[in-house]
Amino acid sequence: MELLDPPISEAVAARHRTRQARVVWGDHVVTVGGDAPVRVQSMTNTDTADAIGTAIQVKELAVAGSELVRITVNTPEAAAAVPAIREQLDRMGVSVPLIGDFHYNGHRLLTDFPDCARALSKYRINPGNVGKGDKKDKQFGQMIDIAQRYDKPVRIGVNWGSLDQELLASLMDANARRAQPYEARQIMAQALVLSALESAQRARELGSVPRPGGALRLSPASRLDRGRHGHQRRGGLDCGVGRAVARGHRRHHTRVAHARAECAA
Repeated sequence: MELLDPPISEAVAARHRTRQARVVWGDHVVTVGGDAPVRVQSMTNTDTADAIGTAIQVKELAVAGSELVRITVNTPEAAAAVPAIREQLDRMGVSVPLIGDFHYNGHRLLTDFPDCARALSKYRINPGNVGKGDKKDKQFGQMIDIAQRYDKPVRIGVNWGSLDQELLASLMDANARRAQPYEARQIMAQALVLSALESAQRARELGSVPRPGGALRLSPASRLDRGRHGHQRRGGLDCGVGRAVARGHRRHHTRVAHARAECAA
């Protein structure tokens, strides 16, 4: 991935017409992207292994207006609890789709816990948290393959806290060779966006091979992330594949919003 010249602007990107992804649970469908409205997504702060506590909080978020709810799936215990969380929500008449947030071991958890893979309505993959070196492509490909097998959409999400360090180092080295190097924050902004674009392209290549669940289709999204109590999280508004570049709160500093891509099976 080459350094862009000139660097990516920090202005808020305009919303573009994109393909539409469908996040489904049962008969309940939440469309994302295309001509769909901007969706509200929240994330729980419970221990996902606590199935009852997590289900109760998901219900609270749904009642408060969250159209999608993300839960951390980071341990075997958490993965084993996901079907129970979904079952409890169904019993309570809460059809809000659940998104699994995976870090490093998602390929193993989705493989070892197929009921978890089925109970989730979407998988969230962060390119910086998939793995390093040769393992990165293999583990990323494994998650894409599972998404196709179970006909699940995938979100490719990048943020400051888990930026692809190999990509960032490469861009920083390229910038250092310039006669007039850009500021470090501009290179970091590019790394965010290029990481999402690179992973989206890789997912597209992997998804071009038909699977039982069908080929993978990429669909940029528009979604507002909110915390448990409805507060906007991290100033992030999705505006497209790698296009989500926005200004943060001026009283702190200018920052780049998460660059995300949605893949719809």
